[in-house]
Amino acid sequence: MKQQFINGQFIDAIDKQTFEVLNPATEEVVSLVSFGNDKDCLLAIDAAQTAFAAWSKTTPYQRAEILKKAANNIRENIDAIAHTMVLESGKPLPEAKGEIGVAANLFEWYAEEAKRSYGKVIPTNRVDKRSSVICQPMGVIGIITAWNFPAYNPARAWAAALAAGCTVVAKPAEDTPLTAYHLAETLVNAGLPNGVLNLVLGNAPAIGQAMLNHPHLKKISFTGSTRVGKLLMDGASKKHTKLSLELGGNAPVLIFDDVDVDAVAKAAAISRFRNNGQVCTSAQRFYVHKNIFEEFKILITKYVSALKVGNGFEDGVNVGPLITKKQQESVLALLEKAKAEGAEILTGGNIPTKFSKGYFLQPCVVAGLTQASALAQNEIFGPVLPLFSFEDLDDAIAKANDTEYGLASYIFTNNLKTATLASERLEFGIVGINEWAPHGTESPFGGWKQSGQGHESGSEGLFEYLEKKLISVGLSL
Repeated sequence: MKQQFINGQFIDAIDKQTFEVLNPATEEVVSLVSFGNDKDCLLAIDAAQTAFAAWSKTTPYQRAEILKKAANNIRENIDAIAHTMVLESGKPLPEAKGEIGVAANLFEWYAEEAKRSYGKVIPTNRVDKRSSVICQPMGVIGIITAWNFPAYNPARAWAAALAAGCTVVAKPAEDTPLTAYHLAETLVNAGLPNGVLNLVLGNAPAIGQAMLNHPHLKKISFTGSTRVGKLLMDGASKKHTKLSLELGGNAPVLIFDDVDVDAVAKAAAISRFRNNGQVCTSAQRFYVHKNIFEEFKILITKYVSALKVGNGFEDGVNVGPLITKKQQESVLALLEKAKAEGAEILTGGNIPTKFSKGYFLQPCVVAGLTQASALAQNEIFGPVLPLFSFEDLDDAIAKANDTEYGLASYIFTNNLKTATLASERLEFGIVGINEWAPHGTESPFGGWKQSGQGHESGSEGLFEYLEKKLISVGLSL
């Protein structure tokens, strides 16, 4: 059984409750985990606050040494961590290994970036005055992460906060907490002092409220739904708790008629169904120029039909199960609504009969949709690829921006003018031109509108956990 990890010790939840982590491919129990609540969270915050006094005074070079060792530990144990991730998330093994590699890169990146938390000297308008700005660690940080990327989501927030000199109370998702234990163990083995990182599993509303209420917790970094993000924003107003929010997405893809249609369709079938479409930056609404729409529709249907669905440990599997029965039912409900609206299912959209267990869903392509349809207005978070057409650039931009979300967007064209104008007019924090993975360890990751606030990754991610301080010295006395 996995316990709470607080102040360097594995301990039972205070109320002795537990919960089961299920394998979404088999519905078998993978592990029992302690189910904590606000009392466990308060204990963790106290431990982190005590540890902050010493950790915040370490140099960036000392912190970097630990983070680099952790990165190496992750790489050395990639097979074991990936095995755990497949068991609890269902994603294909190659995807799990790729994600863990990125997690290691994040720890290494922030080990180096910690040394570049520069301040500045400001020239003043008086000869007897000197002004400078320095950056100092914020304090105890609450980090709440989503289940879809059990290593990547925690790594990018933990690494940045720890590199900045902050201490952490982390709450991994209940559906996929086991990978987070691996990450915590690599940090402990790398020499992280007791109390600098704490893991609290359990009652999400109670733990979140405890973080919002505690005066020593200075900021919450949250990855999850827009609905919960709004609740955190309301709660944060009570004690002025700072927030970083990485929320939902509804990414448009603009495919113009000057592309290699077959090549784009083939790549789209892989990209859209990565992690079973359970990716906030996943290309979701496919807007295809009217001149190539029918050709693209035929090709994308062919390639999606060929995707292999199965257990993530099987060779050649492209798409694993959805994370829970609830998520499976949510996607099926959206498809039923689309059909009631007159949509045409070109392939998939059914539960494969060959699986007696697991939350599988055959990858689906849908056409005959309008801008008002459920598949246009909602974040699907599942293996569905909706097709739309557009007339010209103005039509494409209007349709792409017609959403409350503003995280990622994509453009496929060989025309430089089209790419430039479209990228400037899209109302999204991330724009990929002729690529499906526009984000990176070294690049800022953040959304506009209701897709969040603040940034993860890149140098911007480090400064999310640092306070700026102006120091002004008068020399006249």
